[in-house]
Amino acid sequence: MLRSQLLVFIMNFVTILGLIAGIFTTISFLPQVIKTWRTRSTKDISLEMFAIFCFGILLWIIYGMIINNLPIIFTNVATLSLALPILLFKIKYK
Repeated sequence: MLRSQLLVFIMNFVTILGLIAGIFTTISFLPQVIKTWRTRSTKDISLEMFAIFCFGILLWIIYGMIINNLPIIFTNVATLSLALPILLFKIKYK
């Protein structure tokens, strides 16, 4: 019984750790989205890098769905929702 409780605790801790890591990774894009929105300038942002990055995030979402891992799914959906506007701004304001 104690061993199974320890395993559940560890699994919950790992899930929480994944969510926290994902949250920090995701919110790191917020200042760039805000700056890009305000300045309407994307001259220092690489179109190729952001396109590849967004595609990679999409693959992470698919991977998370395949393995049924909520931290991977939720944090990458949030990251894509912040990175995609930057990519679209880059295309629009080019």
